[in-house]
Formats: sequence, structure tokens, C-alpha cells
Amino acid sequence: MSDPASPLIDVSTLAAALAGDRPPVILDVRWRLGGPPGIDSYRAGHLPGAVFVDLDRDLAAPPGGGGRHPLPAAADFQAAMRRAGVSQSSQVVVYDDGDSTVAARAWWTLCYFGHDRVRVLDGGCRAWTAAGQPVSTRDPAPQPGSLTLSPGGLPVLDAAAAADLARSGVLLDARAAERYRGETEPVDRVAGHIPGAVSAPTAGNVASDGRFRDPGALSERFAEFGVTGATPVGAYCGSGVTAAHEVLALALAGIPAALYVGSWSGWVADPARPVATGPEPG
Repeated sequence: MSDPASPLIDVSTLAAALAGDRPPVILDVRWRLGGPPGIDSYRAGHLPGAVFVDLDRDLAAPPGGGGRHPLPAAADFQAAMRRAGVSQSSQVVVYDDGDSTVAARAWWTLCYFGHDRVRVLDGGCRAWTAAGQPVSTRDPAPQPGSLTLSPGGLPVLDAAAAADLARSGVLLDARAAERYRGETEPVDRVAGHIPGAVSAPTAGNVASDGRFRDPGALSERFAEFGVTGATPVGAYCGSGVTAAHEVLALALAGIPAALYVGSWSGWVADPARPVATGPEPG
């Protein structure tokens, strides 16, 4: 059974909660860069009672100078969560069908806006179906929630703070190593990394089945990057989604971390900002 204090929940604990008197609100946040839309996967089958929440529409503001997935306005995010049936007292569980990258962004966004009664289904819907749990094609109509949100529940970085942290602390680049090195850039207009940042791809945070590695293993992994809890740490990625997975993995290891929401897409929006390439921080 899951540790009640953990930001993760396992399949058996969630199944028991769904059968209880006060089941949690379940949010399906499946999404893929370049498609197909997550709503298609949701309609093909989802956890019973789950409500679909769209990354681009609900967990981010429109792209611009702040990156491809900037923070949503508090009022917009609050309205989206109310539509999904989330109230102040609601326990929320979020999941996707990958390694919990998008689910981590939903977890982070809820916590940032002040609702920390949220957990990520470890292993996502793959773990759910592998355990023989049921899925549904029914589109629920939740009662509107009454959640009231305000920002500031988790630390964030802007571009200047990210650059400073890369010099004075540890700034982790959560993207694939080849993107960090500048060998390829499939999405953003410039390849490379923030000078001083350390490459720490999120693929190393999970096992082959998409479940998070245990806290001890995560602590050892982050220690290899100079993260020990004694220095400030932050994370960025392409657009602030994958980096939320890094922040969640750090939280599992007992290490608080700030998120650069604008991330690489926000960094390169200003051509005056420096870019490093190659395997070293630079």
C-alpha cells in the first residue's frame, strides 16, 4: 500500500479509495508532443470516473515569450479544476499513459496554486490495466467544484533566477542528453542548454515499467549531479512539463526544488541569452 504522505499512489490503494465512501477526483491528463490528442486515448478507455484535463488548454497558458507551456492564470486554472469537479476538500489523483511526465505537471500545478491534496498514480494507466483493473468509456459529468486557488505554493524560477542558480547552485536540465548537448532540437528554434546547467534526463527517474525508482535510488542519482540538499536546486526542460517530473522525483528523494516554467522555450525566446553546447555545463 502507498505511504499516505507520498505524492505517489499505487494501483491497489487507488482501487480501494475508489470503492470507498469518498472517492478521489481522478484526472486523466494524457498528452503527446505532436499528437495524437490525449482526448482520443481517453475516449478509448480511462479509469472509471476520470475526467479529461488537457495540458495545452487547462494546465498552461497559450505559448508566447514565456515559453510553450507558461503558467495558466490562476482564475483560468481554478475554473478548469472546478469544471473537473475539484473542491477544497477533494483528494485528487492524476495519471497519464507514459512515465507520469504530464501527470507530474498536473501535480505540480495544483500544488503551486495551493491545492496539495493531489497524488500521481505511479505507473499511470499502464499499471492500472496491467493489474487487471477496469476501464470505462463513459464520459462523466462531474458536479462543479468549489476550489479556490492562489499562486505561490511551490518555488519558481524566471530566466534571470535560472541563470543565477546555474552559477550558484544546481540547475538540472531534464531533457534528453542529445538535446542538452545541442546535437538535435526537434521543437525549439535553438539547440543547446543554459550555461552552467547539468544534464539529468528524467528517463533515469523511472524503471522500465514507468514507475518511479525508490527514494534511496533517486537520492543516489541526484547526488551524482551534485544535488545533496545542501545547495539550492532547480529544474528546466523544453517547456516546463518534463521538468515537473524532475521536481517530483526530487520531492520523492526529500529534496525541494524550483521549476523554471518557461524552460528552454522561454530561454531562447530572447536571442540575447547565452547558449552552451556539448556535454559539459559550459
